[in-house]
Amino acid sequence: MKTGTIVLLVILAVVAIALVVLYFLGKKAQKKQAEQQELMEANKQTVSMLIIDKKRMKLKDAGLPQIVLDETPKLMRSTKLPIVKAKVGPQIVSLISDEKIFDDIPTKKEVKAVISGIYILDVKGLHGKVEKAPEKKPGFFKRLAATIQEKGGAKPLK
Repeated sequence: MKTGTIVLLVILAVVAIALVVLYFLGKKAQKKQAEQQELMEANKQTVSMLIIDKKRMKLKDAGLPQIVLDETPKLMRSTKLPIVKAKVGPQIVSLISDEKIFDDIPTKKEVKAVISGIYILDVKGLHGKVEKAPEKKPGFFKRLAATIQEKGGAKPLK
């Protein structure tokens, strides 16, 4: 055998092993996420709150309790999370919002929110409906990709 084919076989074996490892890690992460979702659904409660402010900020700058910072993995501490400052009863608290509903949360309005611990799962308007955030216009490259797909793909160059 030539050395080129041996190198190719070794690379293919490493890639195959990496794919198998990623598959099992993905299954494990999916199972863990399902357990956490179950826990959050079991502990959810509806609370009336006044939304003061909302921002995407780093966990250490958000003003969350120290135990939350201690329990968070080190890689997650530097990422920006959707943080909502709200007045719940007489207290002003910082809460973490679900990424899906963050843009729909109105500021300076009173809402009924479904929360689980310090995590906001859903928001409903207290007086009327919560307005959905307007959808952003797609950027240049997304429009370009959409037009290419509409026309049946890119044409080969001559």
